[in-house]
Formats: sequence, structure tokens, C-alpha cells
Amino acid sequence: MKLKERLAAQIPEARERYRKLMKEYGEVKIADVTAGQLGGGMRGIKSLLTDISYLDPEEGIRFRGYTIPETLEKLPRREGAEIPLVGGFYYLLLTGEIPTLEEAEEVEADWQNRSAVPQYIFDTLSQSEDVHPMTLFSVGVLMLQKESVFARNYATGMKKEDYWDAMYEDSMNMLAKLPTIAAFIYQRKYKNSAPLDSDPSLDWGSNFAHLMNVSDPEYKELAKLYFILHSDHESGNVSAHTSHLVASALSDVYYSWSAGLCGLAGPLHGLANQECLRWVMGVYEQFDGVPTEEQIHKFAWDTLNSGQVIPGYGHAVLRKTDPRYTAQREFALKHMPEDDLFKTMNVVYNVVPPILKEHGKAKNPWPNVDAHSGVLQYFYGVTEFDFYTVMFGIGRALGISANLIWDRAVGQPLERPKSITTDMLEKMVKNG
Repeated sequence: MKLKERLAAQIPEARERYRKLMKEYGEVKIADVTAGQLGGGMRGIKSLLTDISYLDPEEGIRFRGYTIPETLEKLPRREGAEIPLVGGFYYLLLTGEIPTLEEAEEVEADWQNRSAVPQYIFDTLSQSEDVHPMTLFSVGVLMLQKESVFARNYATGMKKEDYWDAMYEDSMNMLAKLPTIAAFIYQRKYKNSAPLDSDPSLDWGSNFAHLMNVSDPEYKELAKLYFILHSDHESGNVSAHTSHLVASALSDVYYSWSAGLCGLAGPLHGLANQECLRWVMGVYEQFDGVPTEEQIHKFAWDTLNSGQVIPGYGHAVLRKTDPRYTAQREFALKHMPEDDLFKTMNVVYNVVPPILKEHGKAKNPWPNVDAHSGVLQYFYGVTEFDFYTVMFGIGRALGISANLIWDRAVGQPLERPKSITTDMLEKMVKNG
């Protein structure tokens, strides 16, 4: 396969580059750590290495150096399609190169060939339908560990230089199966119906829309856009860092991403998208329709003065409107401009940032990706809020697995930071 061949060709140079950096420059200091960072969630500490994506405070996320508009413009798409193939996007994440349509289609075909889900996964998930869908999704991924190429090869003896190859095979196998597992959870939990069969004529993202049984063809395009936009966000977010940490112990991708999904399920991470939609819907219901700017102005100040936050606004790194929000907004302007929830969100978008600036507590008053994604899903009939993070998890697996393949390729070691006690910290800061 061209993707794997291209990846294999890049690894020796990248491996030597990494080894040289660690050997010759390992003692060079590149950042200072404050007591506030040490005790405040390690915010902003430069301590992780990845080439898959970078979060630019002014431009937003860059995938292999490309901004979101550049990524969506340059990647190949099928004739008549609005959004590029996710297989081509994955090729970009792994190699840093824009693939041809043929190369993108090859990844899509490989995923299709690997997509069959073992029956024991369905049997297990069918017995636990009353739990949260993220729990089911994490369990489904974890149970795939039985199929792990890495675990099998490691147990029988494998060269360290070949670790990446097994991680690649596991990652491709997992990615191929995630849409089917997620759609199975959706159909059984919310629709009490049997899952649909995959359509081999459809690409990876579009087939998920088919498995969800959403008839509007626009949803196929939205699914691809959603997965691309949610794919990666540097290595320091909870789900990415968790997966990297677990994999650093040489756990395979199933263990690692199952753990990452548990982090993604938190309300300060992936669960935020449903909180944003719930807030927008609450605004719409309170005013019995699309509110005016004057109404939102008063509502926003009342919210802030009561000690609450306006969900979907602000970001730890970004200092502008999240380009992922903008990409979704452009999709909505094209396909659903008259939708009342979208109109409500637009009023909020026009009014809230200046208020947050005046309020002064938000470093970034602009909307992030979570502010918009729920409105789009709701419009196309996917109205079950607690399933939104599962879809986030499908997309984020793209970036997670690409990072883990490269972690194994260059030989990143076991992650083991050093802790100190509160007494030690107090002595350090008092003694200067």
C-alpha cells in the first residue's frame, strides 16, 4: 500500500533526527516552569513532541503545517463531493504530504477491507444498552484488543524498529471499525433497531452517515467535515495526552484509545459540545423563538453576573474565532441558513464576544469548535445529545493513532514526569 510504503520511507530519517536531538541536545533548556504551572494543570508547559498538528494562537489548528482552509482546499475529493475524503486526510496526517485522489482512495479501500467487526463486540454491547454511549464506545474499542497485532507480535518477539509497523496495522484496523461500532451503539440505544449493513460504494465518512440512517445526502458531507475538524489538537489535550501516556508503556492502540475516550467523555473536554447546544436551545426556548440582539445582550450579562459562563466561548490557547467553528458556520450558511437554532447562534455570535471583552475575565472572547457542532447534528436529526462525543471520538482517533504510530517509529520512551511535595514547592518558591 502506498501510504505504508511512504511512511516506511520517511521513518529512518525521522528516527535519526529524533535520536540526534535527544543525544546531542537533550540537556538544552527550552522552557521554564512556574509554580502556577506546576500546580495549575501544567498549562502551557512545553513538554510534548508531535508533528501531526500545531495549535497556532492566531491561526488556529494546523494539520501538518496546513491551516483548516488550506487543508479543506488542497485535499482530494470525489467528483461532486463538497468535502475531501477522510482517507486522504489521514494520508496527510501520517506523511505530511497532500495525496493524489488515487492515494486517498487506496486508504479508503483499505479501511473498507478491514471494516468487519467481530460478532463478540456486538454481543457484548447489546447487553449494556442502559449505560452512557461513551462507556459503550470505550468498551467496544477496548474489546478489540483481542485482535491486537502489536500485542501478538510483541509476545512472540519483535524488533523495536518494527514496533511502528504493528501499531500501524492496529490503527488501520481500529479506524476501519469505529464507524460501524459507533453506529451500532446509536441504533440499538436510541432507535431500538438492527444496524444497517455498510455500503462499500461509500467512503469512510459517508458510510458512517449511511449507518446512522440519516437520509439527507448533505449529512454525508457533514460527517466528513466533522471527523476532519475534530481529528487532532496538538498532544496536550486530555484525550491525546492520555493516549500517549498509556501507549508509552507499550500498550497497544486499543488500550490507549479506550483510555483516551474516558478522558474525552469529561465535561471539560469532549462533552462540552452537548452543553453548548443545550445552552443555545435554552436561549431559544426562553425567548420563544430567535431572540433579538438586545435580548441576548441582557441575557448574556445576566448569565455572567450570576457567576455562570457562556458555554462555547473562550479557549486556552486561541486568541481568535476557532477556524473549526468558522468551517462549520460556512457549512451551515450554505445548507441551513434559515434554521432557527442556527439563527439563534448567529445572534449570540454577534453579541457575546464584545460583552466578554468588556467583562474582562475571558482571555479569548471568541467561539470555539464546541459552540457550533451540536447545532449541525441536531438539524440533520441526530438529536441525542450524549451521542455527540462518540462522534467526536471517531474523528479524534485519526489524530491519536497517527501520533502513536510516529511515537513508535522514532522510539519515544516511557513517559514518567517527576513529582514533588507541597512542602518542597513551598520551600522552593520562598527560597527563590
